[in-house]
Amino acid sequence: MTIRVLLADDQALLRGTFRMLIDSTPGMEVVAEAATGRRAVELARSRRVDVVLMDIRMPDLDGLAATRLITEDEDLAGVKVLVLTTFENDEYVAEALRAGASGFLGKGIDPGELLDAIRVVAAGDALLSPAATKALIARFLSQPAAPDPGGTPQLAALTPREREVVALVATGLSNDEIAERLYVTPLTAKTHVNRAMAKLGARDRAQLVVTAYRTGLARV
Repeated sequence: MTIRVLLADDQALLRGTFRMLIDSTPGMEVVAEAATGRRAVELARSRRVDVVLMDIRMPDLDGLAATRLITEDEDLAGVKVLVLTTFENDEYVAEALRAGASGFLGKGIDPGELLDAIRVVAAGDALLSPAATKALIARFLSQPAAPDPGGTPQLAALTPREREVVALVATGLSNDEIAERLYVTPLTAKTHVNRAMAKLGARDRAQLVVTAYRTGLARV
């Protein structure tokens, strides 16, 4: 199945570079390009995309606001947003996750890493969080919302094991790593993750991380 990608960036040269890379990769294709955030939202709705590669700084409507409009639209529930950011603007990491992004990347990422990131986000299997970035997530998400009393009823729906799994997801562990930590099979770990996502109304693992820090289930 081909992953349909929307490129949202106000730099035509960068969009062209990404297009050549993605279109030359089997199983992926760029189906639309947007130079503004508002246009990105329109195209996400009309072109049936799977992944939006979203720049943060764009005219008309910035990438964070555009991401929020996409993720809050029930008709676009299957669309994943991969936000482009830089480590010099670390606060954007938390803002992107709060807006509903499924992951984030630095613009200096290697081509292979970009393609892998698109595949991962499209599958909804993992949050893109290298070790250096996981610390940023913890730092920024914990400051304004640790803990969030409103999240307590949500956590009450989870079993003790599911809470444990969500806390491990928040540290950036994969299903295989969680399985090893808890002495269960990877399939069992994946089942716990999926059940927790369903109970918490999380679009993907990235949103499990947000919930974990907002509710105090995970801490710095």
